[in-house]
Formats: sequence, structure tokens, C-alpha cells
Amino acid sequence: MTMNIEQARHAMIEQQIRPWDVVDMQVLTTMQQVPRERFVPEAYQSLAFADTQLPLAHGQYMLKPVVEARLLQALALNANDEVLEIGTGSGYITACLASMARSVTSIDLYEDFIASTKTHLNALDLNNVRLLQADALHFEPNQQFDAIAVTAAVSSVPANFLEWLRPGGRLFIVEGNAPAQEALCITRTAAGFERNSLFETDVPYLLGAEPVDHFTL
Repeated sequence: MTMNIEQARHAMIEQQIRPWDVVDMQVLTTMQQVPRERFVPEAYQSLAFADTQLPLAHGQYMLKPVVEARLLQALALNANDEVLEIGTGSGYITACLASMARSVTSIDLYEDFIASTKTHLNALDLNNVRLLQADALHFEPNQQFDAIAVTAAVSSVPANFLEWLRPGGRLFIVEGNAPAQEALCITRTAAGFERNSLFETDVPYLLGAEPVDHFTL
């Protein structure tokens, strides 16, 4: 079945993303312009704009379009922001962040995700991204960021992620136990960290940040 790419993209935005309280025109325009289908594995091209998570290598997943959109909206990016992405994955969110901010540092455990994302970003002439192979739980960025996007869940928010935020910086992260995890936007204020609950979801965990099973006899 031949899919009309632009009609499918438009339907994704109008039927999935807008109805899910995404009203930021910069986010909507970015998702209209960044070709999501280029970042989707070949085997799932027919589902490139579907309301579902898509499998990637290494047991990872590409987030639903609505979750990607809410992530981008929560970060409230401007053209001068420096952004950290934890979990490069398919590279689609990386490309969206790069289209909206001054610079992006994106890290992932898997070298093939980094390599494929580099190829896609070069094809789109997005040259403001630094791609690094690293474990987020042991990463030392040696700087702070205006925004941090975490594309996988954690059982609880790592303290070092919060310390990487500049004053006024925003962190998008999914926290809690599946299947009822909570998407959060955490803002660093003069008084500390302000947590804003966004929605419930269920996404795969960041490796090493899964809940610990407690057994009782």
C-alpha cells in the first residue's frame, strides 16, 4: 500500500498531536518539517506516523509522536538554548531539538545509534549537534544546560541530571514504575527544583535506571 507521506504527516499532527494539548507553534512547525520517516527503521516505514512506539535495535523504542511532541513542548526551547539529550535512539528527537535550539549534545550507549543519527543529521544539514557514546549514569558533561531531554524512563530522577541544569533550566523525564509512569518537567529555580506533572505514560527504562525488585520471605 502506497502511503502519501505528507498527508500522513499532516494527519499525525492534526489527529494525534494537536488533540493531546500540543499548542506550541514552534513544536508543530518543527514536527511538520523534520522528516520523521527518515529516522524510522525500514521494516516499520508503514507505521512512521502511527500512534505507537516503534522497535529499534538493542531492545529500544522510538517514542510515540504524541510523547515526542509533549517532550518538545515541555522544554519551551528558544534559539539560544544549549540542550542535552539522554538517549539518542533513532535520532528523530535529536533532529527536532537541533532545529529549535542553538546546540545539542546527545549521548547514547550504542555506537550504531550514534552513527546512523550522524548520517541523518548530515543529510538534513543540521550541524549544531555533538554526538557522544556514553552511559548517562556515569556521564560527566563538564557544563550545565538550559534544557535536558531524557528519552527513556527512570525509577527515580538521578540527582546528577538535576545538577546539570542551569538556573531556569528545564528537564523532561519519565519517572516511576510501569505501566503507570509519570512524565515530568522539572525546572531549576532559585529555591530549588519545581516538579510539574504532565501526563501518565509507559516507556522503556534507561539502562541501569530500572526499578529494583524487593523480595520478601
